[in-house]
Amino acid sequence: MSSLYRFGVSLDKKLIDAFDAFIEREQYQNRSEAIRDLIRETLIKKKRDDNGLVAGAVVMTYDHHRRDLAERLMHVQHDFQDSIISTQHIHLDHDHCLEIIAVRGKALDVENLASTLKAFAGVTHLSLSLSAYGVEEE
Repeated sequence: MSSLYRFGVSLDKKLIDAFDAFIEREQYQNRSEAIRDLIRETLIKKKRDDNGLVAGAVVMTYDHHRRDLAERLMHVQHDFQDSIISTQHIHLDHDHCLEIIAVRGKALDVENLASTLKAFAGVTHLSLSLSAYGVEEE
């Protein structure tokens, strides 16, 4: 038996036209792919809101010449060691570094890590990308 299920959706003309424009802009092959992604995104957001388990990456750039910044960032990472799987440190140029931190844990813990790192003067950019565990099964 197939694990794919078909169902119908009724939408007014303006909404389907806007959705089709979204599909074209995002380069989806069809409506089903777009609907699947939107459902997944909604479930992931719900898991984050409910402090469910998430995995993802913190990506940040910073000025490593900033006084004690690298040491303070590392100290924070040790404080959040239960949420951090691994880190990768990349020298972008003489003054700037890129750090990619693989994370896994409760959504609020991971988001707190990202917020704490972002607050340091000298962190020039930080983004957090998360996915939830087991979204497909729900």
